[in-house]
Amino acid sequence: MKKNNIEQMIHDIPNYPTTIRIKFQQLFGQEALIIRSPGRINLIGEHTDYNMGFVLPAAINKSIYLGIHVRKDRIISLYSLDYQDDYQTNLDSIKRSGKLWPDYLLGVVEQIHKNYSLDHGFNIVFGGDIPPGAGLSSSAALECATAYALNSIFNLHIENMALVRLAQAAENEFVGVKCGIMDQFASMFGKKDYLIRLDCRSLEYAYVPFHADKLKIVLFDTRVKHSLASSAYNERREQCEIGVKLIQDVHPEVLSLRDASEEMLLKFVKPVSEIVYNRCSFIVAEIQRLLNSCNDLENNNMQAFGKRMFETHAGLKDLYEVSCQELDLLVDLVKNHPDVIGARMMGGGFGGCTINLVKTEAVEALIKKVGDTYHAKTGTEMLAYVVEIEDGTGVLTKFSL
Repeated sequence: MKKNNIEQMIHDIPNYPTTIRIKFQQLFGQEALIIRSPGRINLIGEHTDYNMGFVLPAAINKSIYLGIHVRKDRIISLYSLDYQDDYQTNLDSIKRSGKLWPDYLLGVVEQIHKNYSLDHGFNIVFGGDIPPGAGLSSSAALECATAYALNSIFNLHIENMALVRLAQAAENEFVGVKCGIMDQFASMFGKKDYLIRLDCRSLEYAYVPFHADKLKIVLFDTRVKHSLASSAYNERREQCEIGVKLIQDVHPEVLSLRDASEEMLLKFVKPVSEIVYNRCSFIVAEIQRLLNSCNDLENNNMQAFGKRMFETHAGLKDLYEVSCQELDLLVDLVKNHPDVIGARMMGGGFGGCTINLVKTEAVEALIKKVGDTYHAKTGTEMLAYVVEIEDGTGVLTKFSL
């Protein structure tokens, strides 16, 4: 593997805040307010969100940076540094752009304008270092950055939870992606050195310490996304709902798999469908595994936490069946490595990244070894990202720049 590909997201990152300030001055002759909004990882708890369970995400040090300033008219002027492209419209005719990238911003504008009636337009320049296609939620970061920026410059006094809901609604209704709330929530509520235990039913949350001083979080990007992903996602949701209905015939109090037990699944689901049972069994086990992993973290037992990550991958592979050969290969390559504490596929499945907890001193050698083997076996060059847990969305002060 080429060194610059291995380390491209570690050493060769442009200074986005400074670049945005300069570009903003060039385009608009104004001093921009700069917002930083991070991407996210999810340490454990996959496919539990739409089953009203728990997730354990964190904001990371890969972010969208957005500069904004109010205009005197009602024009909305957007510029993407990464696409080197612009788009302009106004508050009175917000509609899909036909380009996609502006829609993540415009959807948020529509939601806020609908609820809070903006009086003026604004200028925006944005860019970021969240790797595209890696499953780190760059779209949610951009939505949160836009919502936070508008809240700031128009002094709307919207609470962060309401901003999260507006950002999610923008993606659901304007962009047309029926995502859950985890991505926007993690981007907005992230806290340095902490994971967020989010209850997807009540939206209650708690910060769980992640003081892994001698470990690094390393993402291995398969650089593949198989076409099964969207149809399989919908199918898994339906299978989980079927399982719940089978249990509800006897236990009407069970509203989701969050309320189900393995005993219920064995008694009411397995006799009807082995496949539905497997799907539901993974979810029930994963919800409990996440709660147990939080105890591991509270007790600073990283070995136990890492073991649960491997267990999650096994369940996603064998019971939920949303992994793929490339993801399995990357996990297999580190499974018995003495410097890897835990690893699993991350995200919806059928491509994207694996997330690995690796001893700090072993990171560079591991990236090279795994990358070389992956390339030899698949013909695809793996990318690797070393990420750190950071604070959520906020204003960058001049001192921060």
